[in-house]
Amino acid sequence: MVTPSENPLHLKNLITLGPAKTDLWVSVRCALGIFLPLFGLILANRLDLAVFAVFAAFTNVYGRVPGHVDRLLTQLKVGGTFWVTMLAGYLSSRYLIDHSSPTWLWTVTGLTAIVSGVATAWAGYTRIRPGGSLFHIFAFAAIASSPATAPLGDGMFVASATIGLALVLGQLGRLSPSRRTPWTVTAPRPLSPGERSDVAVSVLMHVLAVLVSGAVSTLLSSVLHIGHTYWALVAAVVPLAGHTTRHGIARGVHRILGTFSGLCVLALIMLWHPPLWVIVLVIGLCQFMTELVVNRNYFFAQTFVTPLALLGSTIGHPLTTQTMIDRLVETIIGCGVGMIGVVVLSTVLGARRRRRLAQDPDAPDDDPDDLAAPKPDS
Repeated sequence: MVTPSENPLHLKNLITLGPAKTDLWVSVRCALGIFLPLFGLILANRLDLAVFAVFAAFTNVYGRVPGHVDRLLTQLKVGGTFWVTMLAGYLSSRYLIDHSSPTWLWTVTGLTAIVSGVATAWAGYTRIRPGGSLFHIFAFAAIASSPATAPLGDGMFVASATIGLALVLGQLGRLSPSRRTPWTVTAPRPLSPGERSDVAVSVLMHVLAVLVSGAVSTLLSSVLHIGHTYWALVAAVVPLAGHTTRHGIARGVHRILGTFSGLCVLALIMLWHPPLWVIVLVIGLCQFMTELVVNRNYFFAQTFVTPLALLGSTIGHPLTTQTMIDRLVETIIGCGVGMIGVVVLSTVLGARRRRRLAQDPDAPDDDPDDLAAPKPDS
């Protein structure tokens, strides 16, 4: 029997912080990693390149690896994938996607599904955490969904510089002898057959979640008068990171509720009509708070992620009420699809378990709820 404290769907867990972890310095690095590039672009009057800085700054999120060498290698690999993902998004926008065509949203969905599958497989086989493809989907689809206007060379230079800054920030701890770790590499443990099977299931679920959420969002876009359909693609993979069926559904619910609360916070901020430098400061603060609480309470994290995502993706442009409505509606669509996917997978695995037990009553009795979703970290 699951007690309320163990049940992620219990209301109490919506507002309860988990145990404190060593997240402070990670949070500081993430905040600086996005604030400094954006502030530099303000000084250079090149906010047209902000999207490249915002997505390249995701490299800082992968800096929770304990050893400095292991952290450097991980962030090098992750930064490289973000660089390639942004390049692919830009080239897709310019050469593969006709934004004047009535079918362009379907093209974005199909290409994003490919990116999702590749990124999920890569993260699974290399044991990169956070797992899954959420950040790669966001980076690719956001860039591909907008007509390419900024010069490619300038954009990729900003991306490279931001990734380089993340690598430097990740190594600053070596300046302190008390925090310095040995200059050694931890050999990766080979994946077991069961883990490879989990990766295959995860890839399939991520691809299907993107395709289905993209289809639903595209079909409803004209009816509900919504844009930014790629937000539904991002939200659809959120429940897939749950360790169990309950955790997957809880993540979806917390994402939706956190998006609503985050929009309320954002509305209050925008009522002040802050200057650009204050907006960049708010972005850095939201990134700091997100990393500080993301492993302790996903609802609180989403309250900070929402202003971060909207301000970061629209900086230099007016943030309209319709954009905020789009964010909420697309999140509901995407999370709804993801949660349904988790339940369907749990049902299929549960049926398979019952058949196995019927054929062999002495077989290990695995709880299907523990197999309902892939197991990347949040």
